[in-house]
Amino acid sequence: MPVTISERASQIGVTCTSDWVTVDQAMIDTFANATGDDQFIHVDPVRAAQTPFGGTIAHGFLTLSLMPMLAARTPGLTIDGARMGVNYGGNRVRFLTPVKSGARVRGHFKLLALAEKRPREWQQTTEFTVEIEGEVKPALIAEWISLIFI
Repeated sequence: MPVTISERASQIGVTCTSDWVTVDQAMIDTFANATGDDQFIHVDPVRAAQTPFGGTIAHGFLTLSLMPMLAARTPGLTIDGARMGVNYGGNRVRFLTPVKSGARVRGHFKLLALAEKRPREWQQTTEFTVEIEGEVKPALIAEWISLIFI
């Protein structure tokens, strides 16, 4: 359910959580084909089984690129009347735990700041964490900046 920009601004410090999503081998292979990153730890289950990972793992950038999908599956993040949102950049990104093929992940979005930069243009800074089901440490933590145009 969309929220107003005022309602979103009141969420500073609040964490919203997405639904679970499965990162399967087909998703990993599609990402490898799109990016040209076909390193065996991502696309060769037999060879990857011989590594400390015990099987294929998702690309770190695939995990990061799940942000829009996970955000779309998170109540309270969609802003009513937003014409578009664009990536502005990241202050930091850390890949902490590999996502194994077949793992389920979900996103946690904590609003850190929301400021109007120009009329109808807002800059949003969010802490984005990807949790892996059954793992103690997250897959990644990022501080991400987006521009929202109302």
